[in-house]
Amino acid sequence: MTLILGFDTSAAHVGAALFDGCDVIAAAHEDMARGQAERLIPLLTEVLADAGLGWDDLDAIGVGVGPGNFTGVRISVAAARGLALSLGVPAVGVSLLEAAALDTPGPVLSCLTAPRDQAYVQSQIMSTVVPAQLIAISAIPTNWAQPGLTCVGSAAEGVAAHLGVTCAPARYAPASAVARIAASRWREPAPRPAPLYLKPADAAPSRDAPPVILDDA
Repeated sequence: MTLILGFDTSAAHVGAALFDGCDVIAAAHEDMARGQAERLIPLLTEVLADAGLGWDDLDAIGVGVGPGNFTGVRISVAAARGLALSLGVPAVGVSLLEAAALDTPGPVLSCLTAPRDQAYVQSQIMSTVVPAQLIAISAIPTNWAQPGLTCVGSAAEGVAAHLGVTCAPARYAPASAVARIAASRWREPAPRPAPLYLKPADAAPSRDAPPVILDDA
């Protein structure tokens, strides 16, 4: 049995899921605007305990690397690197745009909430490749509205309304998808997780020091 612990703190939440190679056997998701750094490790411990397992049972760590809140992404990535180092297991970074699209059939546009009426988007729509980018929702080209397109993710409702296309049911809790995607990749050689930023951090400094991300050894 393969055991992958996936987690994410890229937005106003902290979430975790434990995947055994077939099913998500334990998961938790809590909405919170602040305090993810303090809550993350206790939540991970609780998820493991819910499955009757411990840290030493894990084969790999999966982590959402963004795009999203600057500090939130760094919290997850720093934790994943530290856990991987201490446990001696791989850490796999997963784009949250990819995670949002998991299990959605047909053409899909991943849409994650960004500040100032913008969205982080990514897709391959028919023959049109849409690379990961930050864009104002009102500026999204209407020719992206291909037949059968489904918008998914935390900003899906607004983007779908702009394009006049289908919006997937609201179910944005990415940790389970992160764990499942990481399970398909953890045996492959890969660099350690790094934040995926599609814009510079806001100029205003945070009241908290940013989490330290360990350099590659």
